[in-house]
Amino acid sequence: MAELSTIARPYAKAAFEYARGNSSLQQWSEQLTTVAAVMGDESVESVLGNPGLTAAQQAEVLNEVCGEEIGSQVRNFLVILASNKRLPLLPEIHTQFEQNKANQEKSVDVEVVSAFEVADETKSKLAEALGKKLEREVRVSSSIDEDLLGGVLIRAGDLVIDGSVRGRLNKLSEAINS
Repeated sequence: MAELSTIARPYAKAAFEYARGNSSLQQWSEQLTTVAAVMGDESVESVLGNPGLTAAQQAEVLNEVCGEEIGSQVRNFLVILASNKRLPLLPEIHTQFEQNKANQEKSVDVEVVSAFEVADETKSKLAEALGKKLEREVRVSSSIDEDLLGGVLIRAGDLVIDGSVRGRLNKLSEAINS
């Protein structure tokens, strides 16, 4: 995984810098989301994996599948990726592009995993508290994991706050065993 992110980094940075320079971060974000989703489709992946296709043909196929959803700059970007045999990196390039965009906008996506539905008021308080701590605008999404006994698990990028009962029990078990 680390190798993929290392290889994708210069492409993601170049796309981000270009989009930022042309004041088109949102458009590039939307278009890269589309292209990454298309690349994630198994049928497209198998077609593009055909060794009989040239790089230009691969880019042409991907551009045709995406259709009007992508603009000429992203189409040219896909041609460059295809010529360097980097089309499979598109999902990772998209992820890194979104991280750069979030850093630029000083925002972060936070996922709250709970054993039950989290109230909107609680989400707002959590977003406010994390926003102060992280010095960023926080967008909270929540999901339910019925395997949790209670408490919550909070993920914000690389930061993970395990406030679940299971996490606390594991810490207690480690303390007792050491």
